Amino acid sequence: MTKTLILGGTKSGKSHLAEQWANATSQSVSYIATAQAHDDEMAQRIKQHQQQRPDNWPTIEQPLYLGDAINQATTDVVLIDCLTLWLTNLLLAEGDLLTEQISALLDTLQTTDKHIIMVSNETNMGVMPLGDLTRRYCDEAGVLHQRIAKMSDNVILTVAGLPHILKGQLHEQLR
Repeated sequence: MTKTLILGGTKSGKSHLAEQWANATSQSVSYIATAQAHDDEMAQRIKQHQQQRPDNWPTIEQPLYLGDAINQATTDVVLIDCLTLWLTNLLLAEGDLLTEQISALLDTLQTTDKHIIMVSNETNMGVMPLGDLTRRYCDEAGVLHQRIAKMSDNVILTVAGLPHILKGQLHEQLR
């Protein structure tokens, strides 16, 4: 089954494109949400995303165990939003879940029979971050994106609401 990685900056249109892509498959869709509302602004962002999704998409809220969440989904298509929020959750979690959960996700992506659409923030196009946690986050995100892009059929960078195909092709119904 196909794997699609949609990258972009904040408010670049990546989530909207992922939702359009999922709709264009004409198959059942599960939505895996990785965000956690630690403040009012994030709660509002989550609420906005919830309101724009179709009501018939079951939502699995899973901030840490993404491989398990994919396996739990009972639909043909799984939309994950977003990998970089998930990575942040892992970096801030107690214990060292990062390596274990990245491996679990990559293993699941290799073996799943579901169509997977993944949304992630491309954060590594600016200056080198000053803090050690921020540098680690950027390093981990960059390596994760490379590994997922390598196994993906389609990789799209979204800028100003416009998809730029890096690998594969745009879904035929979105051209």
